[in-house]
Amino acid sequence: MTRFIGWEELMENKGPYYLTTAIAYTSGKPHIGNCYEIVLADCIARYKRADGYDVRFQTGSDEHGQKIETRAIEEGVSPREFVDATAGVIKSLCDLLNTSYDRFIRTTDADHERQIQKIFKRFYDQGDIYKGAYEGPYCTECEAFYTTSQLTEDGKCPICGGDVHPEKEEAYFFKMSKYADRLIDYINTHPEFIQPVSRKNEMMNNFLLPGLQDLCVSRTSFKWGIPVDFDPNHVVYVWLDALSNYITGLGYDAEGHSSDLYKKYWPADLHLIGKDIIRFHTIYWPIFLMALGEPLPKQIFGHPWLLQGGEKMSKSKGNVIYADDLVDIFGVDATRYFVVHEMPFENDGVITWELLVERINADLANTLGNLVNRTISMSNKYFGGEVRNAGASEAVDEDLKAVVCGAYDKVEARMDELRVADALSEIFAVFKRLNKYIDETEPWALAKDEAKKDRLATVLYNLTEGITIGASLLAPFLPDTAARIVSQLNTEIRDFSQVKEFGLYPSGNHVTDAPEILFARLDKEETLAKAEAVRVRQREEFLAHQKKARENLVKAGRMTPEEAAALDAQENPDAQTPVAVIDIEAKPEIEYDDFAKMQFRVGKILSCEAVPKSKKLLCSQVQVGSEVKQIVSGIRASYTPEEMVGKQVMVLTNLKPAKLAGVLSEGMLLCAEDAEGKLALVSPEKDMPSGAEIC
Repeated sequence: MTRFIGWEELMENKGPYYLTTAIAYTSGKPHIGNCYEIVLADCIARYKRADGYDVRFQTGSDEHGQKIETRAIEEGVSPREFVDATAGVIKSLCDLLNTSYDRFIRTTDADHERQIQKIFKRFYDQGDIYKGAYEGPYCTECEAFYTTSQLTEDGKCPICGGDVHPEKEEAYFFKMSKYADRLIDYINTHPEFIQPVSRKNEMMNNFLLPGLQDLCVSRTSFKWGIPVDFDPNHVVYVWLDALSNYITGLGYDAEGHSSDLYKKYWPADLHLIGKDIIRFHTIYWPIFLMALGEPLPKQIFGHPWLLQGGEKMSKSKGNVIYADDLVDIFGVDATRYFVVHEMPFENDGVITWELLVERINADLANTLGNLVNRTISMSNKYFGGEVRNAGASEAVDEDLKAVVCGAYDKVEARMDELRVADALSEIFAVFKRLNKYIDETEPWALAKDEAKKDRLATVLYNLTEGITIGASLLAPFLPDTAARIVSQLNTEIRDFSQVKEFGLYPSGNHVTDAPEILFARLDKEETLAKAEAVRVRQREEFLAHQKKARENLVKAGRMTPEEAAALDAQENPDAQTPVAVIDIEAKPEIEYDDFAKMQFRVGKILSCEAVPKSKKLLCSQVQVGSEVKQIVSGIRASYTPEEMVGKQVMVLTNLKPAKLAGVLSEGMLLCAEDAEGKLALVSPEKDMPSGAEIC
């Protein structure tokens, strides 16, 4: 057994660790860019548990606000019915992605709503809140107020890029400036508080240092929110409501009777959020906590976005990818692997169907899956499945053991920096080293020499042991895959206290005699065809939903029929004009043999002139293959001779020649005729060679 000095016998209990995600807004189904956050958080939570921490992991849904009220009208249901359904979808996606949250909090939960009312009243009694009136730009999509100077150059929302509209209403305001200097000092003296550093600089330079305006914390223009109990015309503004979930979910009480759970886990060790809502979490939320006299979270990490081919995902653009569609095609752990591995620490990540196929084939099917399958298959082939450490070591073994046993320290360092994608890469470096070890030792060659049987056994033991350690490190990221690996090796996931020791796999143990494929290689074209089917289905669902939504908005008086029709036409231009139809009397049915007697070919009109003795006829010289046919057609009312030249046409070539107005015609040009008798030549959709058969 190889043992690396300095590693304790047992993993110490490292104390409580509280991790949260932003709670998902219930305006609709989250796409994979939204779901990335819950997967990332789950990887961190599982890792911290394995690393000896007592983890509390909270996520949930944000369910109040003007946008929710409008969405409920669009669906023709009450706001409560709407959020119940949408929160169910959000929670089901968290479960589908195998996330290990301890509480899924909803801002419509009774315990949360009561504490929000208490918090609001406490702020008011302390003089932190006063009643006034708001007038200025408002973004419904972001549920955010802005000053004119904060808008983009073209007057759009600086976060989502959408339209803003003027709002004027009575509201309560929080005195942000009262705490601004204190927050600035805290950020300056706690460099780890906002990560990455670029997010901290953005908040300081764009919001804090220029001076904070007082924050609107109630609304009167809609009713779907938590009522201000001492002034029921007001509902609590969504950001004060939503942000407070991080403490209400632990049992915080604004009157001083907080639960033991709160006392154990607060302050949070990590708030994991998207970069688009970092202002609310790093400015408003810390100030609310200061006003409550509570400690600030230890760290707030604003992660980047996952973009579809470089663009933000949008239903209207038709480029949205949902987690359940990815799971249907690729599986849970392949989806988890991709979204974590492809997201850089600070810059936006990219997801495309093509990249998914490439990454799964290269990393999961080849590097990992093939390694496990080859190792188990060789153990069965050469030793009947027995894995035995025969002690026949060579120099190359020590390098392998150093890489495998040194992986934990590298992974730990990356996880401490929240560079989760890099941590995953460090684990896959172990699997790549094991693959290289197979090439270096060539077990198939060793098997040919009976004298090298002990060396072969030792090589296969080292591979099995290395895979076990790698799978144990992989478990927080791909839990199902790690469990399947150790099951096939007839062992268990190891505690992190044991992943720096090499040689714990029981010598003489047997691997499965029926190894399974962890990740099958994907056919790119087949997968892209599935992706296209998903895109078409989503587009149809989107258009149907938009139509229903506008019908309900018209019924509710929120939109005029003309506005709805204009938006429908804008989103679905193909459906603007009804298809014109003509019904004609059907001719008697014919047999296929009758049809087969006719020969249709593509022709090109070389020249054309009017027939002198007719007002209806044009005479065209039509190239069909290598010959030129003269064809007379009654289309002079629809085409001039000049218009005819150069056109590709469909020709009936074996029609018996006949004279029309004294001019020989050697075929027929095919035309379509509308109800007014106007003709249009029938042409192939794409450019085709002259003489091509039409079949």
